[in-house]
Amino acid sequence: MTMIDRLKAKLARYPYLAVLLFAAVIAVCMLATAGNVLDILQRRDAVIAASSILERLEARRPPPQAATADVGVPRGSSFVEGPSASVAAAALLQRLTGAIRRLRGNILSSQVDLQGPQTKAGFLMASASFELEQAALQPLLYDLEAGMPFVFVEQLVVQAPQGVSEGGKLKGTISVSGKWQGGK
Repeated sequence: MTMIDRLKAKLARYPYLAVLLFAAVIAVCMLATAGNVLDILQRRDAVIAASSILERLEARRPPPQAATADVGVPRGSSFVEGPSASVAAAALLQRLTGAIRRLRGNILSSQVDLQGPQTKAGFLMASASFELEQAALQPLLYDLEAGMPFVFVEQLVVQAPQGVSEGGKLKGTISVSGKWQGGK
């Protein structure tokens, strides 16, 4: 007689033993389920605590846009844009005069050169005569060469103010060029 046959004989002889064994199996299953539920609840509490810590850390960090606003790459196309050479040259002149005006300079005269030798190579030229504070000359050059579209200073002629006053404005002429893609 095998062990299974003996177990069947005992259970048939003692029916209460079968009920007791069934109750024990159910109790073990309930304990296993309760253990798993408790484990899930503990993990949920750990996730909530970690989320709370993450929120506090993110609140301390400065916003990413403010941290990289001055360091980032300038926005816009690197080429002077416009459907025609005239429109693109006007945009280049607007970029030049805008940079001078931002630094509180005065534009005395301005012009674009569409017939120069560089025009055939896709470069457009713009020139402006201006008055500007001496301290604003370097920021002007930086603004022109560091921004978008790429602008190259071809010629800069500056005349110091006449007289002994240091607060006088510089008078100068600046010629810049920018690459035009031909209306693409």
